[in-house]
Amino acid sequence: MSLFLGSVTEHRLERQTSERTSTCVLSILSSLLSFPSVLYSTLLPQVSLAMLYTLEKVILLLAASTGISTLVFGKPIVQIRDPPSSILSFDFAVHLNLSLGGAKIADLDRARAATWFAGLSRRDGSISATNTGADKKYQPTSSSVNLGKNVSVSYGSGRMLGVEYNDTITLSADLVIKEQSIGVANTTSGFAGYDGILGLGPVATTANTVQNTSTVPTVMDNLYAQGKIQNEVFAVSFAPTTTEPNGNGVITFGGVDESKYIGDITYVPITKASPASKYWGIDMNVTYGASAKNIVGSASGIVDTGSTLFLLATDAFNAYTNVTGAKIDSDTGLLKIENDAYEKLESLYFSIGGTTFELTKNAQTFPRPLNEFIGGDNNATYLIVGDLGINVGAGLDFINGYAFLERFFTVYDATNQRVGFAATPNTNSTSN
Repeated sequence: MSLFLGSVTEHRLERQTSERTSTCVLSILSSLLSFPSVLYSTLLPQVSLAMLYTLEKVILLLAASTGISTLVFGKPIVQIRDPPSSILSFDFAVHLNLSLGGAKIADLDRARAATWFAGLSRRDGSISATNTGADKKYQPTSSSVNLGKNVSVSYGSGRMLGVEYNDTITLSADLVIKEQSIGVANTTSGFAGYDGILGLGPVATTANTVQNTSTVPTVMDNLYAQGKIQNEVFAVSFAPTTTEPNGNGVITFGGVDESKYIGDITYVPITKASPASKYWGIDMNVTYGASAKNIVGSASGIVDTGSTLFLLATDAFNAYTNVTGAKIDSDTGLLKIENDAYEKLESLYFSIGGTTFELTKNAQTFPRPLNEFIGGDNNATYLIVGDLGINVGAGLDFINGYAFLERFFTVYDATNQRVGFAATPNTNSTSN
């Protein structure tokens, strides 16, 4: 079935099976998995095993609730649609039929820009069957050019080593990227069951990933340079997810879908504070309630669909728990709030670029239908605010994760080095 919407054509894809044998999976990797190892080594000890276990179970449940995927393509806007799914703790996914030398499954990483696939293990082109992804290996075709340069990309809990190729990436019949630099892995760790990464981070994150090369043109760079999209922009839209199948996530390439947001988009420049400046980083401040109690002021952090929670630097997190009365639950690793305190819970207010965005009481609430699945109490109330484990001032004071982004429309503009935010019909939803 096809549905024409202006210059955009919509096609439905197959539903992903439990054996992962149908459509390609582009997973939005967690910011924790995407950060440089030096930063991750600071964060990881602060993340409790209970929280890791909880989030892994949450994502597995979300994977079970995925609906029919939709790919919308055509110039100037390309959309990929699906709800969150599973690869590892803190991860989300969308489904797309991507083709590259036989490889069909890849993770979508918005924090880093390196694109790579599993398959080749040796410079002579022979194929490795060990520790290089899932069941769809990259195999060179007539469009493949081995550039003979080593590729190395490190993530928080994983790494790939391989060789640089130029090849053609096919996202759809109308969206074909020629001579795209990719890494073909001979060794990977931390990516069991997946065949690579499609990187959508800023081009600066490709620095020092390819031997004797400063930076590498990204997929977004080449989509724009080859005239496949009119603007080097992508946008993300989600809706709150519970246990019901819904297919609620949309990634739009080349522009914005005006049906996905309400009012105007507020744009802010990429922050100058490092390390947030290397990613989709912004400056903002957060207050709590009608009294505008300061939670974090003049702070720098990143926007990341791969992080499950809204994460705050430790001192800001403590300020939040002090005003809400919530406490860490030892069983789940999440904040738990008693009924009387929950009745008094007020909104969080995010000041971004002079515009205030309200994260309501319900939006701060962990989806109650998932309580039992994470080992929690069915009658308890948990919150989606978490602790980063570092104090304000480290250049990473917050992560606006999925819990935030399912309530707001976001735009990632590489040309103008800015991020945009807008309200959506789900901003004030009471689904949780």
